[in-house]
Amino acid sequence: MMWLGWYFSPFLAAGLLPLLLFVLWFYRDPEREASPKEEDRLLSPADGKVMEIMPAEHPFMGKCQKVGIFMSPLNVHINRAPCEGNVEFLDYRPGKKLVAFSPKASEENERFYVGLNTPAGPVVMVQIAGALARRIVCRLVRGQRLEEGERYGMIQFGSKVDLYFSEEMKCCVSLGERVRAGETVIGVKS
Repeated sequence: MMWLGWYFSPFLAAGLLPLLLFVLWFYRDPEREASPKEEDRLLSPADGKVMEIMPAEHPFMGKCQKVGIFMSPLNVHINRAPCEGNVEFLDYRPGKKLVAFSPKASEENERFYVGLNTPAGPVVMVQIAGALARRIVCRLVRGQRLEEGERYGMIQFGSKVDLYFSEEMKCCVSLGERVRAGETVIGVKS
């Protein structure tokens, strides 16, 4: 049994256990129960804190509103569809690894755009990598149908998700508000 000491050290195991527990906790994927489905609303695509609410413009939609949600390493990082719709636009952009809560992160960091054609009008979800986030996971294909609250990807280890939607919709969140993917209403048709 002396050879076991070469492969297993109780001190090393005790030191690595917190890291292992954090990684297992980070990749958690809890079930979410949205309120009864409504056609003219958008749910949050991510867990986190609302860091930006501003007018914007995007080639897929034209003039619109943008809500930016920062996901700290402590949030659930599974991204969910804000409403039902068909994937009509996909665009990957390589970029920097600025901290995700930086206002420049939306334009300069690595990001992946997903445009949906929905009953509430066009919607764009943007997964944005941050300083710790090193991988955007999104396996959608053009023409694929998503249901409200359906998982569509994740960003690993701290990041940001922007949601672009029509100017005709009323934004239902405020700066600093904490939101939950697939549950918190971000916008409603006015």
